[in-house]
Amino acid sequence: MPATYRNNIELTLFGESHGKAIGITIGNLPSGIQLDYDEIKKDMKRRAPGLNKMSTARKEADEVDIISGVQDGITTGAPLTGLIYNSDQHSKDYSLLKSHMRPGHSDYPAYVKYHGFNDVRGGGHFSGRLTAPIVFAGAIAKQILKQKGINVGAHILAIKDIHDDSFQHPITTETLDLLSQQTYPTLNQEVFKEMEKIIEEARLNQNSVGGKIECAIVGMPAGIGQPFFDSVESHLSQLLFSIPAVKGVSFGDEHISELDGLQANDCYYYDEKGNVKTKSNHNGGITGGITNGMPITFTVAIKPTPSIAQKQDTINVQTKENTTIEVHGRHDPCIVQRAVVVVEAMAALCMLDFIR
Repeated sequence: MPATYRNNIELTLFGESHGKAIGITIGNLPSGIQLDYDEIKKDMKRRAPGLNKMSTARKEADEVDIISGVQDGITTGAPLTGLIYNSDQHSKDYSLLKSHMRPGHSDYPAYVKYHGFNDVRGGGHFSGRLTAPIVFAGAIAKQILKQKGINVGAHILAIKDIHDDSFQHPITTETLDLLSQQTYPTLNQEVFKEMEKIIEEARLNQNSVGGKIECAIVGMPAGIGQPFFDSVESHLSQLLFSIPAVKGVSFGDEHISELDGLQANDCYYYDEKGNVKTKSNHNGGITGGITNGMPITFTVAIKPTPSIAQKQDTINVQTKENTTIEVHGRHDPCIVQRAVVVVEAMAALCMLDFIR
């Protein structure tokens, strides 16, 4: 089971949801970076479970134990490894899943691929729990990017069919900073009340809902990336689709296919300082696979949490019979609000990979 991303930086993810610990090793980080631990803790808290009734009841502190690559709070250039210990496992909740395959989950394809030896407790290595180390790595990447004038931020664009406003051109770092301070980041401050009602209805009905996240990267210079196989979209998509439950990624204006050429084209101009800008940003800051200096924008679609308590049809792989399943345990009725910082983290890691 390979779990390493290799390019200009290296990411190795390890652990299982109900194992002793989860973690990540980051290779090829620059040396001499003073880490802001408060910023790391802030991002970890944004993803953390058990904060309210809209998330799983599982409670984890998600404190990171950095065991290599840092001395006196400064990166050494050696591989940086962070451990997050699991402290609230209820593994008995998952004993049925060795035989009964959860619809919409990784259980059946993993059973086939790993001959039934995969860890099914909480989804094992397939679990969204593994996004905690990604958030840790992303928090470090954000700090390095900020030193270069690059900022990453995101908001909840939709929960089911309730939509927030989309980013408007031009996007400022002030907008991204304000979003990072919100527990449930939305551009329209009132819209989350309606989103919350949808999530609570799903929870009461032992069901779940999905949604969308819109992310922006401000400050990336023009000329980054390659056409075709090494495009900025290609690299971002690879990392974003590594996030559990992501089922779609689109760049720029989600409705660009509905526009004609005159509407979709982003016309260039020189501003008063002689900098090249565009009058719109329908292409999301990327043309020909290469950054054009405008904010990179993209939307990520998150499917509903597959583990729900309603009775569903499934199979028993041990008896080879059709059966039903009701998934018990502690599961989010919606993971979109917790995934915002995960999407930011992956975006930051990708940008760091490009400029490293």
